[in-house]
Amino acid sequence: MAEQINIFVENKQGRLNTITEILFENDVNIRAIVIADREKFGVIKILVDKPLVAYKALTDAGLACALKKVLAIIIDDRAGGLHNLTKTFSGRGIDIIDAYGFVIKSNMKAVLCVEVKDYESAKAIVEDNGFRILADSDLYKL
Repeated sequence: MAEQINIFVENKQGRLNTITEILFENDVNIRAIVIADREKFGVIKILVDKPLVAYKALTDAGLACALKKVLAIIIDDRAGGLHNLTKTFSGRGIDIIDAYGFVIKSNMKAVLCVEVKDYESAKAIVEDNGFRILADSDLYKL
């Protein structure tokens, strides 16, 4: 099961630098990052190669963090690739709470990381419909 770290931070200069320094000092590599601004506060979501190491280092430094399960789903990197997945979710009543994606091989394969309410049901639906979910070890090595 893949996990991302959600970091809740005060929106002030230097916070991202603090986070990246902590990760660097603990030999953690960021694979993907999303920053969401909420005026005075924000949420930074990171996918890293060593989520448990990163989580411990960040919480030990006093940052408010949460480990979240994500489905890292391989999709085709072409027009309609994402639509095929969202159609599957929509047709089976799976609500996406949050998502972000990235390309791993241009014009071939991409990954969509999704948070869903019912992780096990979504995982089964995705796999039953021919999509491949990356194992956490494979995802963290990308």
